[in-house]
Amino acid sequence: MATSAPVIRPEGGAGSRPLSRRVAAALRSAIRTGAPIRWIGGAGALIPTLALGFILVVLAIKALPAIQYNGWGFFTRSVWSQGGLYSNPVTTHGVTHPPGASYGALGGIVGTLGTSAIALIVAVPVAIGTALVVVERLPRRIASAVGMFLELLAGIPSVIVGLWGAVTFGPFIAHHIAPWISSIMPDVPPLRYFSGNTGNGQGMLVSGLVLAIMVIPIVAATTRDLIRQVPILPREGAIALGMSDMECARRVTLPWVGGGIVGAVVLGLGRALGETMAVAMTSGAALGSVPGNVYQTMTTIAATVVQTVDTAFLDSTGLALRSLAELCLVLMVITLGTNVIARLLVRRVSGTALPVGRGL
Repeated sequence: MATSAPVIRPEGGAGSRPLSRRVAAALRSAIRTGAPIRWIGGAGALIPTLALGFILVVLAIKALPAIQYNGWGFFTRSVWSQGGLYSNPVTTHGVTHPPGASYGALGGIVGTLGTSAIALIVAVPVAIGTALVVVERLPRRIASAVGMFLELLAGIPSVIVGLWGAVTFGPFIAHHIAPWISSIMPDVPPLRYFSGNTGNGQGMLVSGLVLAIMVIPIVAATTRDLIRQVPILPREGAIALGMSDMECARRVTLPWVGGGIVGAVVLGLGRALGETMAVAMTSGAALGSVPGNVYQTMTTIAATVVQTVDTAFLDSTGLALRSLAELCLVLMVITLGTNVIARLLVRRVSGTALPVGRGL
C-alpha cells in the first residue's frame, strides 16, 4: 500500500501568517493601552537611580585604599598635606603613599556646613518674603519685572558672583559690616564666634552671604510659583473673617504650600552644599583650616577638591586622588542625608491641615 509523503510547507508561507497576525494584533493592543510609554517612562525613571548607584560604587571603590589609610581620623583631623611627593614612597597599613602624607576632612566639613547654614538663614526669609510681595502686593507689570530679574540672577555664572564677592562685596563686609557686628556681640561662648578679627574680606561669613545671594532666586522663584497656585477663596475668606495680611500668609498661604517650600529650600541647600567656584574665590582657600570665628578664612569640601585636584595628579602613588574621592564620598553622604531629612519634613508638612478655630 502506497503511503503519501508528508507535505512540507516552506517558511514564510501561509502557515506562518496566523503567527504574524497575532504579533501585529498584540503590538496594536499594546500601543492602544499605552504600554510602550509606560516601558519608556519606567526605563527613564530607572536611569537616575542607576547613575546615582554607579557614582557611589565608583567613589567607594576608588576611595577604599584612602579609607584604609586615613581611618576614622579622617573626620577629626584638619590637616590636608600630600607629603613628600618627590621622596621615595613608603607603605603603611598595606597602602603605598608619599612620606608625611596626612589627610583630614574636618575643615572641609565645618566650612561646608557653616557656609550652607549662613546661606539658608539669610536666604530663606528673604526669598519667602520676596515671593509673598511679588504675588500679593506688587502690580502685575512690576511683579513680572521683578520675577524676570530673579530668574536672571539665578542664571548668572557662579564665577561672576565669586569675583564680585572677592573684589567688592567681601572688602565692604570686612571694613563696614563685620566690625560693627563684632563690637556688639557679647562675650559669651555661643556668640563669641561672631567677634574677633574681621579679616580682609575672605572667610566663612562672606562665602555664606555670597551663597545666600545665589540661593535667594532659586527659593524665591519656586515659592512664587507655589503661592500663585493657592486658591483665592481661602485667602479671601481668612481676610473677611478678620485676619490681617500677615496672619493670612502665616496661617493660610504658607501652610498650604509648606511641602513645596521645603522642597525649594532643599534645592537651595543643594546649590549651597555643592557650590565650588564662588566659595573658592571668597573663602581664602585655607586648606584643612577650621575657622576660629565666622570671619576667618576656610574652605569647603567642593572648594578643596577644585583647589587640589591638579597637584593630586603629581602623587605617583595615587593616594591624593583616592583621598579626594573619599572627600567627595563624604559630600555625597551629606547631600543624600539632607535630602532624606527633607523628604521626611515634606511628608510631615504636607499633611498639616489649615487652622480652624481662633482667627477663622
